Amino acid sequence: MANESNKPVYPGNSIMVRPDGPLICKADNDITLQDADEKVILKDKEFALCRCGLSANKPFCDGAHKKEAVSASQSFTDERAEDISDINGELIITVKKNAMYSIKGPVTIFSRDGLSKTTRTKAALCRCGHSENKPFCDVKHKKCGFIG
Repeated sequence: MANESNKPVYPGNSIMVRPDGPLICKADNDITLQDADEKVILKDKEFALCRCGLSANKPFCDGAHKKEAVSASQSFTDERAEDISDINGELIITVKKNAMYSIKGPVTIFSRDGLSKTTRTKAALCRCGHSENKPFCDVKHKKCGFIG
């Protein structure tokens, strides 16, 4: 689906991968963002998560990618796509210490241009900015010394 500005819009839970920018998390109902100890950081219907690893306000995007001229493609492929057409439910995003975002719940992950799209019930998304499989995590955070 596309809205009047030609950005795709999907019902339910979604995560838009912005080119060179953050992950835009949206839902019809609140998304739970929590730390690894399941302490709630935020419950909201929309927020932007850092995916370059440079934000001073991790896990949230603070625009640091603009100052550093980060290059992070919005295009991706996914070999682990699932059919979520009959699944409803809450999206829970867990911020793993010095590691990835762990996603649980039905979600559509898509590029801002609409050319890349997948549906999942779980995923690990990169937040260090070094994955070679963005937006998905490939554990490069362990090699680059990511702190967050």
